[in-house]
Amino acid sequence: MADVGCLNTDIPFDVLSRLQTKELLGLKCVSKGWNHLISDLSFIQAQSQKKEPLSGFFFHQRYRYCFDDVKTITYVPVERKGLQQDVFAFLPQDVVVLASCNGLLCCRSCYPFEDPAIYVCNPLNSDWWKVDWKEPDKESFIALAFDPIQDFSVNSTNFKVVRPRRLETEQEKAYSFEIYSSKTRNWKLSKEFWWCNNSLSKNGGVFIGGILHWLTDGDQILTFNVENEIALLISTPLPAGEFKCTPQACIGESEGQLYYVLISEEGLHVWFLEDYFDSTWSLKYSKTLTQMEKEHPGFMLNLYDRVMHWPKIDHSPWLDPLAFKDGVLVVRVSSTIYLYHVETSKMEEVCETSKFGPISWVSPIVLPYTMSLVPLGRKLIIRSP
Repeated sequence: MADVGCLNTDIPFDVLSRLQTKELLGLKCVSKGWNHLISDLSFIQAQSQKKEPLSGFFFHQRYRYCFDDVKTITYVPVERKGLQQDVFAFLPQDVVVLASCNGLLCCRSCYPFEDPAIYVCNPLNSDWWKVDWKEPDKESFIALAFDPIQDFSVNSTNFKVVRPRRLETEQEKAYSFEIYSSKTRNWKLSKEFWWCNNSLSKNGGVFIGGILHWLTDGDQILTFNVENEIALLISTPLPAGEFKCTPQACIGESEGQLYYVLISEEGLHVWFLEDYFDSTWSLKYSKTLTQMEKEHPGFMLNLYDRVMHWPKIDHSPWLDPLAFKDGVLVVRVSSTIYLYHVETSKMEEVCETSKFGPISWVSPIVLPYTMSLVPLGRKLIIRSP
């Protein structure tokens, strides 16, 4: 095959930039010319303008009462079987994953802290950026904001790390926001704060359309507009008090919209947000547990006896939605993890939770991941996670 360097590069540039990142990884080996083209920052910028499909999920278990962090992080691809670990071996220390955003991930040092730091990294090219962290917090809900269309150019990759901080008075509780910008390489405290008596829950902030979203444990979602630094509370579609037993929920993103997933004794329900200011939700999908059991016999063992009391096993919910992205729900059924495709009702068993490492007594951190070629300033060595 002729080298791209000997051809008019407009045609291969236009064609290749339309492909998905996972397809480009193999094409880098076709010739030196293609490898050079795909590694070029102008090409990466053009290719990053399109939406990437869901690649997989990162799982990180947590202890509830142990001071040390679990150091095992597992990656589960969506389209092929198998679990992968040691994906973050390129970082200078063991980390805990905190957030995922358009191909980049945000991690923190494992506790106990020797050299506390936050890392923003791209596991596909082993590229990373170290953020100073003067006030380390083991239970931090740090989030990552990165828009490849607005924040990436041939000259720089810009991102923001947002750390919600809990403020407490004698009467009420509120959240303030600390922001790290890769442009300034400094932290600043936003003037915005928002009264909220609830604690943040589940995984790190979900970034959609310039806004970060955190699920709370009190029928509300805390949002923060990263550009305007404006916070807002959104009510969830249904209050937990309407159910006989406490339901389990998570939030996620699909088609550029915020989704809310709820599992209760009445079944699985999936909503998307239509209006932020009025907290207007539309029901996208609904199915009873009985219907799910009929479609997938045996996946909910002893369903009817369990649903009557909505029991808890080892102090953890029996049915727990862990993460949602592009129509794929990660759900734990007792001690087994499944991928559930809500549109097609396809159910895939991933593995037992014990495969992810030490037994955890609380819900693990589960983050969706999409591939990206975006660099963070270090030498590009592309590898598949």
